Amino acid sequence: MMSFNNVSDPRRQNKILRYKAPSTETNPTLEDPTPDYMNLLGMIFSMCGLMLKWCAWIAVYCSFISFANSRSSEDTKQMMSSFMLSISAVVMSYLQNPQPMSPPW
Repeated sequence: MMSFNNVSDPRRQNKILRYKAPSTETNPTLEDPTPDYMNLLGMIFSMCGLMLKWCAWIAVYCSFISFANSRSSEDTKQMMSSFMLSISAVVMSYLQNPQPMSPPW
């Protein structure tokens, strides 16, 4: 077993600092915008999903991503309304045309 000599150690003990994660209260620009973008995309695809079934399913997918990436401290009313809008777009598109989706190719 090798013995380490502190004299030959190039690290300086007074320069070692413990990592502190940046807080979002002091710097709000570090907030992740993904839930907001997915929420907006979910609402847009929900409106398009009333005519196209694949848009309605993309809206449901975007709503799930928005819900999964949101913080627990955020207001859930807008997220739940986006989710319910996407579910209603899927239901309405299948009520309008109950045939299964055909592949685009």
